[in-house]
Amino acid sequence: MFGLEALDLARIQFAFTISFHIIFPAITIGLASYLAVLEGLWLKTGQTVYRDLYHFWAKIFAVNFGMGVVSGLVMAYQFGTNWSAFSDFAGSVTGPLLAYEVLTAFFLEAGFLGVMLFGWNRVGPGLHFFSTIMVAVGTLISTFWILASNSWMQTPQGFEIVDGRVIPVDWFAVVFNPSFPYRLAHMATAAFLATAFFVGASAAWHLLRGRDTPAMRKMFSMALWMALLVAPIQAVIGDFHGLNTLKHQPAKIAAIEGHWDNSSGEPTPLILFGWPDMEREETRFKIEVPYLGSLILTHSLDKQVPALKEFAKEDRPNSTIVFWSFRVMVAMGMLMILAGVWSLWLRWRGQLFQSRPFLYFCLWMGPSGLIAILAGWFTTEIGRQPWVVYGLMRTADGVSMHSAAQLGITLVLFVVVYFAVFGAGMSYVMRLVRKGPVTGEGDHQNEGGPGTQHTPARPLSAPKEGLDDGDHGNADANGRA
Repeated sequence: MFGLEALDLARIQFAFTISFHIIFPAITIGLASYLAVLEGLWLKTGQTVYRDLYHFWAKIFAVNFGMGVVSGLVMAYQFGTNWSAFSDFAGSVTGPLLAYEVLTAFFLEAGFLGVMLFGWNRVGPGLHFFSTIMVAVGTLISTFWILASNSWMQTPQGFEIVDGRVIPVDWFAVVFNPSFPYRLAHMATAAFLATAFFVGASAAWHLLRGRDTPAMRKMFSMALWMALLVAPIQAVIGDFHGLNTLKHQPAKIAAIEGHWDNSSGEPTPLILFGWPDMEREETRFKIEVPYLGSLILTHSLDKQVPALKEFAKEDRPNSTIVFWSFRVMVAMGMLMILAGVWSLWLRWRGQLFQSRPFLYFCLWMGPSGLIAILAGWFTTEIGRQPWVVYGLMRTADGVSMHSAAQLGITLVLFVVVYFAVFGAGMSYVMRLVRKGPVTGEGDHQNEGGPGTQHTPARPLSAPKEGLDDGDHGNADANGRA
């Protein structure tokens, strides 16, 4: 298929499915914690705006949760269908870690999700709040186990190889491998930021359309406080993660930097932009800042960063891709910091909800967190190549013995089905966002309770048919369309 080998198609197929999948857990992780905060604030203050926002975002959370579960199941099957040699080699480590994720996180989420979504008027406020917290904790536990498994593939420890298979001998070392703490913190923080900008963009869209309600203001304000506080913290976590990667995966850092040669003996510059050419073994058209690469990665002005020519050609990651994917991630992070600082200045001037340039900026920043997450995962996974388990098993040795035709057909089917199913799901989420929260004391009078007529709590029953962009143009002072 298009001159691609079976290995290439298997990698593309997994990259495609995981890129779709990661969008949903990222938003789910952030929204679960956001819902817990909203309900806690409502119970503490009694302000109905928090309750209104909870009901609104709970519907979006439910749809994202469902799509995340379905897309995740497909990925699990691919370990057996397309990567059977890898599963045979490392399944004694990755299998139990994924099983722990199901036994601890998924069961916890599933057990309390029904109470959280449908128990608002059927259980006491304390039990309902506890259920929301348990769902939020479950999403973080899930992140813990998934990152433990993937981090072990990046920096494997705590094992022996017996008869060509990995045998775990120290589960503490397996789980808490060298890269795990940094990658866990980096991913969890990224999920919170992605959700904050999704929430902020949703509020900005309504504010730009004149729906200036307390709910929209609260939603927008909370999102930007998160950006202001967490985006700089994420930059610091990223720095520690980079230092850890330099220690354990130096070839990845060399590829990210597009740095080829240390023969000059000079400190490493930071290449801002350029085009790493894998054939010519140089970064063309580069714009660089002297000494800055050494300062960022070694925290000194005289040490050098490893260069790609120090590694055999067959052991080098594709610098052309990871060089740019890393810079996309960093660019999104810098824009997030800018959004937080800009919001603080506007708060001080009392113009946070009136500045249309800033509202448009936040609207366009809506997908920035998800773009940063995808770019970061591309950097991490492509930067690990040519290893599927770093230093132990090459990716080419982990693939199943399928033909290129078989993998090509299934790849096409995946693309068609995913865009149809998950495209419809994401379109529905956007319809929910466009409808916005229902606000006001009267809007919740018939929200639940046995034998009462009420608006369905089912997420798929939420938006009215025929909803269009004009529906909110006639919103009244309470935000009801």
